[in-house]
Amino acid sequence: MSSPITVCSFTIVGVTRQGRPFRPSDWAERLCGVMSSFRPPGAGPQAHITYSPYVTPGVHDGAKCVRVDSRIEQIEPMAYKFLRSFAADNDLQVLEAS
Repeated sequence: MSSPITVCSFTIVGVTRQGRPFRPSDWAERLCGVMSSFRPPGAGPQAHITYSPYVTPGVHDGAKCVRVDSRIEQIEPMAYKFLRSFAADNDLQVLEAS
């Protein structure tokens, strides 16, 4: 019997594993903009002009970051996978939520 997949929230930090800042400087806002359509049902008529509550920009230790809420996986598993792949493909630091 296979064990259930554990989905967790995480933060993508705009610093590579080698310690270099990720570019372009507005990467977090761009990534959150791409993910803005993923939101809970009944978000309202003006929801399209805001970030998704599941993927939000922020700052962690002075570096731009994107906070990813694991609930996005329930709405669109491919979006969750895309975010994980984005971090891996760009060699970015990822902080798993505890």
